[in-house]
Amino acid sequence: MTEREHIYLIGICGTAMASLAGLLKQRGHQVTGSDSAAYPPMSDLLRSMHIQIFEPYDEKNVKSRPNLVVVGNAISRGNPELEYVLDQRIAFRSLPQILYDNFLRGREPIVVAGTHGKTTTTSMLAWIFQVAGLDPSFLVGGIAENFGTSFALRQSKHFIIEGDEYDSAFFDKGPKFLHYFPDAVILTSVEFDHADIYTDLDAVKTAFKRLVNLVPQRGKIIALDANANVDECIAKAFCPVERYGFQENATWRIHDMNFGPEETRWSVMRSGEPWADLSFSLAGEYNVLNATAAAAMAANYNLPVEKIAEALSSFKSVKRRLEVKAEANGITIIDDFAHHPTAIAETLKALRTRYQGRRLWAVLEPRSNTLRRNVFASELVRSLSIADEIVIASVFKAEAIPENERLSVPAVISKLKRSGKPARESRDADAIVESIAPELRAGDVVAILSNGGFGGIYEKLPQKILALEGAPSKA
Repeated sequence: MTEREHIYLIGICGTAMASLAGLLKQRGHQVTGSDSAAYPPMSDLLRSMHIQIFEPYDEKNVKSRPNLVVVGNAISRGNPELEYVLDQRIAFRSLPQILYDNFLRGREPIVVAGTHGKTTTTSMLAWIFQVAGLDPSFLVGGIAENFGTSFALRQSKHFIIEGDEYDSAFFDKGPKFLHYFPDAVILTSVEFDHADIYTDLDAVKTAFKRLVNLVPQRGKIIALDANANVDECIAKAFCPVERYGFQENATWRIHDMNFGPEETRWSVMRSGEPWADLSFSLAGEYNVLNATAAAAMAANYNLPVEKIAEALSSFKSVKRRLEVKAEANGITIIDDFAHHPTAIAETLKALRTRYQGRRLWAVLEPRSNTLRRNVFASELVRSLSIADEIVIASVFKAEAIPENERLSVPAVISKLKRSGKPARESRDADAIVESIAPELRAGDVVAILSNGGFGGIYEKLPQKILALEGAPSKA
């Protein structure tokens, strides 16, 4: 696309789709789009760029006949706009096709992939490159707080991009990251996820093996150590591979971690030699791993260790990753984009280290395509058990999941109670707010775990707390 065109995105409020919309707008195109429900932070980002969002989906939205339609991977046959596009033979593409053809081709893509941690790690790596003066282009699956955006298009040859293993579009069921043809890859983890499109763990591993197979011999892979799934995925890499983690033989070995109330510190050995003492404001062992992976990749691009340490110490976070949404009457409300039992466990463990001695609530909406299914019911019980009080909403759009495949919230609640954990099911955000607000007390930490809008609970809960107490809040 070389001329100014009208480009329409169906499913524009997805994190990657909103970022693509911004890149296209920056290129000078007229960009509009639609979604079933626009909610922050991506809706706020789009509106700040004066990109019009149509709600809900309706064929009349595309009767202006845009030059090109980008079809999000959440869009399936039966969507009225998609049906109109197909009937009228309007040109359409997937998000990763547009990204590669118009933004990645001719640059050096650095892809951050893995079941967990890729959004934060991508943001960290982009910030390190920025602080070091390399002015990278980037695309992140969330709002990187240091930049105030999820994307940037610069003149630099480096393009740092989050590599999603989810499928590309209804007409392309392959992973997005196979379209990006990376020069280098960070691989943070490999677990079974996205139960709606992957049949089992072997299918997930096949996708990551194919990504590894795309890295040229001159490239580099930075991979988590002590993980059998990662071991298998990188076993046939044609490029050099460096491992990071806690093992003695890791190229980048983490040691001497210290978790404080406001700062986390750790040291890194490189090939057995002292390399750096690092720190940042984030909590949790998993974030130390993310930061070490980003630091290792930056070092392979010859960025000075002093700049790497400076960038990490000034790194803020990503919206919806352990984000403090409000403090009301001494109660801290946290938003986290939890989508998998492992992510839930790491989030709750991080909050334990940051808010020691405080009562921890876990408020979960089973919304992701994995959590809505019963594939991880036992793991979910173990993850939620880290909290002191547990509340689970009804499964999001439960009717779309066959009953024999659907997560049984009552069964999870029953197992939690048998293990001695106070747990309850509450229908939706409004019911949860009414139920728990009177029970909350000063010092409590409430972790709201969802990969969606969760019925506006992030705003409703602090408002209810204030209404009960009649005191000002800090949000």
